[in-house]
Amino acid sequence: MKIGITMFATDYAVRPDTLAKECEDRGFESIWFPEHTHIPASRKSPFPGGGELPREYWHTHDLFVTLGVAAAVTSTIKIGSGICLVIERDPITMANEVATVDQLSNGRLLFGIGGGWNSEEMENHGTPFNRRWKVCRERIEAMKEIWANEEAEYHGEFVDFDPIWSHPKPVQKPHPPILMGTFNGGLKRVVNYCDGWIPVGFDTTTLPESIKELHALAEQAGRPVDEVPVSVFGSSDKEEALASHQELGVERAVLFLPSAGADTVLPLLDKYQPYIAKFA
Repeated sequence: MKIGITMFATDYAVRPDTLAKECEDRGFESIWFPEHTHIPASRKSPFPGGGELPREYWHTHDLFVTLGVAAAVTSTIKIGSGICLVIERDPITMANEVATVDQLSNGRLLFGIGGGWNSEEMENHGTPFNRRWKVCRERIEAMKEIWANEEAEYHGEFVDFDPIWSHPKPVQKPHPPILMGTFNGGLKRVVNYCDGWIPVGFDTTTLPESIKELHALAEQAGRPVDEVPVSVFGSSDKEEALASHQELGVERAVLFLPSAGADTVLPLLDKYQPYIAKFA
């Protein structure tokens, strides 16, 4: 099982390029960055984690700039979007951003995606909350067309364009792994148009049954189960929890770091580093 790290890259935390280099130097497999373009001040949507919304949610650096600077100072560690809110981004621009980061990182991008939970935030970007999954699917489908074809076109309800030229193309073929991040459910979406599942904030007591369901859905769709691996996001840092993930066949556990300075973050990396060899 691989061990990754995630942190909200903010204007008050350790720089993402510094963090990425420190993670690579210690041997972590991947570094992941979340995104929120903004948080509406109305705060109508409750925080899924309960309680007050942590301030990092509205202090977050732009995702693809962050991925780019992390890739620029590293050479081996995987660079992940954890997750990209595709329902808040133009698909033609996003296809170019993904392909650019994948090319400039020499094929190290893991493209984690999601539909989001903050209805006001996505509606500011023109996506109605109750249609977000249809928007998400169309944008992913459209980007796949752009990445695969010299002249790409797509015609849907929310995404519609005649043949276009768009380069660069991703280094990874046919595209970087697309991993669906969900708070709960959504396993059919994983099987239908993604390359893996990222359970986020997940009740791990139900994880075994959810993985069984994911595998059953994959088999029904004619996909080998190893085509839809699982990356537990925000995993517990307790050794027994990580061992249980490994027993379930989880591909990677991603450990959460607070958005804080190097004096707080780097000792945590040192604490987690022994897990790399233990669960390899």
